[in-house]
Amino acid sequence: MDVAAFESEAKRILKKVEEECGWIYETRHADDTTKGKINYTIWSDVFVCPECASEVVFWDAAVDKRTGKVHNSFPCSHCGVELTKRNMERAWETRYDSDIGETVRQAKQVPVLINYSVEGMKGRFEKTPDENDLALIKKIEESKIPYWFPKERMPKGQETRRNDRTGITHVHHFYTKRSLWILAAIRSRCKSPQILLWFNSQLTNISKLNRYRPGVSFPYNPLSGTLYIGSQFSESSIFIAYKNKLKKLITAFKEIESSSLISTKSTTDKNIFLADYIFVDPPFGANLNYSELNFLSESWLKVRTDNEPEAIENGVQGKGITEYRHLMTACFKEAYRVLKPGRWLTMVFSNTKAAVWNSIQTALTNAGFIVANMSSLDKQQGSFKAVTTPTAVKQDLVISAYKPNGGFEERFQKEAQDEESIWDFVRTHLKYLPTTKRQGALMQFIPERDPRILFDQMVAFYVQKGYLVPISSQEFQIGLAQRFIERDGMVFLPDQVAEYDRKKMTSGEMPQMSLFVSDEASAIQWLKQQFTKKPQTFQDIHPQFLKKISGWQKHEKLPELSEMLEQNFLPYDGKGEVPSKIHSYLSSNFKELRNLAKDNPALKAKAKDRWYVPDPNKAGDLEKLREKVLLKEFEEYKQAKKKLRVFRMEAVRAGFKKAFQERDYATIIALAEKIPNNVLEKDPKLPLWYDQAVTRTGVE
Repeated sequence: MDVAAFESEAKRILKKVEEECGWIYETRHADDTTKGKINYTIWSDVFVCPECASEVVFWDAAVDKRTGKVHNSFPCSHCGVELTKRNMERAWETRYDSDIGETVRQAKQVPVLINYSVEGMKGRFEKTPDENDLALIKKIEESKIPYWFPKERMPKGQETRRNDRTGITHVHHFYTKRSLWILAAIRSRCKSPQILLWFNSQLTNISKLNRYRPGVSFPYNPLSGTLYIGSQFSESSIFIAYKNKLKKLITAFKEIESSSLISTKSTTDKNIFLADYIFVDPPFGANLNYSELNFLSESWLKVRTDNEPEAIENGVQGKGITEYRHLMTACFKEAYRVLKPGRWLTMVFSNTKAAVWNSIQTALTNAGFIVANMSSLDKQQGSFKAVTTPTAVKQDLVISAYKPNGGFEERFQKEAQDEESIWDFVRTHLKYLPTTKRQGALMQFIPERDPRILFDQMVAFYVQKGYLVPISSQEFQIGLAQRFIERDGMVFLPDQVAEYDRKKMTSGEMPQMSLFVSDEASAIQWLKQQFTKKPQTFQDIHPQFLKKISGWQKHEKLPELSEMLEQNFLPYDGKGEVPSKIHSYLSSNFKELRNLAKDNPALKAKAKDRWYVPDPNKAGDLEKLREKVLLKEFEEYKQAKKKLRVFRMEAVRAGFKKAFQERDYATIIALAEKIPNNVLEKDPKLPLWYDQAVTRTGVE
């Protein structure tokens, strides 16, 4: 870019427009003869007192001029009755809008404060608009702007139509006539892309979206992520706004020195070149309606977003969570295509809804990526919603995923139905995972190294590739124990565990994970956690279990605790030697039981009826029993004629897995229709099976 040419052209445009339209910002100083230039004008809503029907200017009644504080309640200046914004009606104005040829009814707003400067005098001055100022505004309102400006009706949408109720229905209504005039004059002279970039940079700041915030020195305060117009807005000088922005752009352009080619593109663009690294900041479900928010600036630029492939949730566009997932999958597939093998994609994501979170993970997996790490990103300053909304996520997540290298992909194609391909996948995947995580001085548990998560990752990879999983969960756990090293419930490669042990010695003990029990899967994991620490009897664990299930999901069938114990754990019946896991716990926690043989009567009596976590080699029969029970229940769901209201999600998962292995995609699709959409989408596993079933039904 020729920065000097850009600077010269922008300054030339500003000079020409200021010479032509400078009168628009003229005001008089206190001596009534000296001319000043307006820096900004504060406008305020006008309401009607419900008691005396008098007009009440919000600025005059509610704002403390000394402190700038806005009071929640205030007395009517005419009758003294106590008022709030909620118990007043707006005052309205009806006028003929010659730009669209219609009579419009809009909420009344009036200028209440002018901030201005006088050449040759230090500082800035403030005044209440006088007769001359009001006459100037009237003259501008009655004049015809001699340049083109956008007059389109705001399209249907949650944000684009939010101001209809106050009569702000078209693009030009978002600006005062004075701002509109100067913007149109500048726009008529913008020819190059760089100049248009400069012009586009201030279109929101100098609109009515710019809230007046007492006590805030920053001049531009639109509420991000919305087209909200406050009860008081600041009409800033366009000349000041563009002169300041020009300085910042020139500084930025001069500092661009890089031999690397960095590009910002949409993943719906099929002309993206091969990439070494991709950073993605995708739409967070329904958090922001991007094409709607862009409509003001796009109207000035005479372009339009094609929102058909826009990857968001939007009821007006007919896009729910399913459509969002499919659109995100298409975007990630394009990212996967252009990313070089073995390279990384980093994504920042934030959403409180489990369905949206699961959809983004499913989309990544369906595209071929493998998630290696998730970490929180503290941006120091949160968004408006994150700061003010109790349910909002305070920190974004950083998700790191990789595209498998070419060597592994080639080996997998040859060995997919061989069990060795599973261990090849695990070895390759473990290399990509972080060895340690810290929070302050403490080491953190790395969920991606959890044996269960590794199994889920392996299954997801096989499903995405369209291959049958050649191994059961218990066989996988046994294979892990034989081939890899476990530390603190995490799996490592031999060279990684040495680094982990070394860092752990300097970091102290691992913090205990806290599990929130909401369904059968999390309940089983919680029980495993309890029995690993302390083998217990049914009487010991039952009251603890009842406390943990207070957050149980309404749609999830709650099995009896005894049933979950029988299908997932083993009890010691007092016969034979005490199992090693119970023996280890008792001898460590009871002095009188130390150094006793496993068949000692006192030890056996203390151990009797305690449940414990079985070794992987002994858990195969339990898994078969559990799977048989789950599949029997799944058969009952298949026969159901109506939508399922309460069901066992683990049974649905087991049934989906079996149906996929048997290429019975119709069963998966049919059963999915019986599950409420909000439940299906919130599950971390079912959408993957369902999407693949739909895809393969179309293929086969």
